[in-house]
Order: sequence, then structure tokens, then C-alpha cells
Amino acid sequence: MALEAIEPRRLYRQVADQIRIYLDSSGIPAGGRLPTERELAERLGVSRPTIREALIALEVEGRVRIRVGSGIYVAEGPAAGAPAALRGEHEGPFELLSARAFFEGAIAAEAAGRIRPDHIARLDEWIGRMEAALGPNPETIALDCEFHAAIAAVLGNAVIERTVRDLFNQRMSPYFGRLAAYFEDEASWREAILEHRAIRNALAARDPALARDAVRRHLERSQERFSRSFGDGEGEEPPVAGKTRHRALGPA
Repeated sequence: MALEAIEPRRLYRQVADQIRIYLDSSGIPAGGRLPTERELAERLGVSRPTIREALIALEVEGRVRIRVGSGIYVAEGPAAGAPAALRGEHEGPFELLSARAFFEGAIAAEAAGRIRPDHIARLDEWIGRMEAALGPNPETIALDCEFHAAIAAVLGNAVIERTVRDLFNQRMSPYFGRLAAYFEDEASWREAILEHRAIRNALAARDPALARDAVRRHLERSQERFSRSFGDGEGEEPPVAGKTRHRALGPA
């Protein structure tokens, strides 16, 4: 038998596997309610962001349905063709945002010492176009990308600029897109614009530490926006009448 390389499994994929096994073995009917994010995190001993990434992966796969304000429910069945399409490893949204905070924070700190008036004018152009747009939508996401790429362009290194674009464009994954659909709206877009302006002002001040912190704060705030509660029964609403809520994955 041929030997094959062993690929490490991202934690959220391992958690998704555990929940999938639970769904297959527990006999919960379609429409049955799963434990909350908090309960799943406690049972599996992982963070709530990891649980959220796992649930989003399972929803894209068609195994669960997330109803904001209500809970997490067993879906009718896997989406046609989804398992094959999602068999590979994908960076989780929180993993991606953390990586961007690290890399882009360092880039902004370096850019603050090299920035010129024409660079500031370019950033102002992108912010102006972002303010005029009604987001979020594909157009505003593209403008967002251009703003971050314009900071990298200050360094005059095509590899660095391409890396920033590549990292940003990984948000086009089905996982990131599904999570964003729940939490990105016009209000969050306006918050993000203010954070972009704070980045611009820090760069214009030619303050490396301020620029680094402004970028990191923006991406950390993005993570916080994606971490808002689904409102999945943690005191917000009583269980739906006629639906059984399943509280545990195996024994306590």
C-alpha cells in the first residue's frame, strides 16, 4: 500500500468532525435543536470562536442551519455536492483575521516611516469611495481590499502587496462569506470606515506604533463583530414549541 503524507487538521475541522459524528449517531431528527455555542464549547473543551467556525463549516456543508435569535438546528441533509467541494482544508475566519492583524500591523508600522503625501492622497481616495458606497457588498469589499493594499504599496515591494491582497481575498471562502452574512451590515460597515480613517490618520502622523495599533485594532474589532452572539437560546428566547433541544455531546 502506498504511503500518503499526513496533513494536520485544523482545530475547527476536528470539532466539525466531532459534531458531525454526534449528528450521525444521536438520532436527532431534522429540525431538532442542538446545544448552544457555549454548551458545545464547554463539552468539547475549545473556545467559542472555534465552535463558531465549526458550525459555519457544517452549515456550508448543509448539516446544520443557524437561525439567529433562535438556535442551531439539524438540517434536512447535506447540500448536494458539498462534501466533495469542502473536503480540503480552509483557513477559518478568525485564524485569517489574526494573521492579517500580525502581518498588516507590521507593514503599517514600516509604512508610517516612509509614507508620502501622494500615498496619503491615495488612502483618502479609497476612504472617500468607501464612504460614498452602501456596504457591505462586493463593490465595498473590493474598495476595502484596495485600501489595505495601498498601505502595503507604500513599501514598494510587490511581494508584500500581493501577500496582503492574497490574505484579504481569502475572505471570499464560503466559510468567511457565510459568517459575514450574519454579522456584516451597513452599521458594521460604517464602523469599519471610521477604523480605516483612524489608520489613515496614524500613518499621516508618521507614528509607527500608532499605525500598527490602529491596524490591529481594526482587525480585532472585525473579530469582535463576528463573535457577537447568534442569540441561540442563551437566555434570549425559550425553546421553540414542539422542538427538542439536545444539550450534550455524549456523556457529561
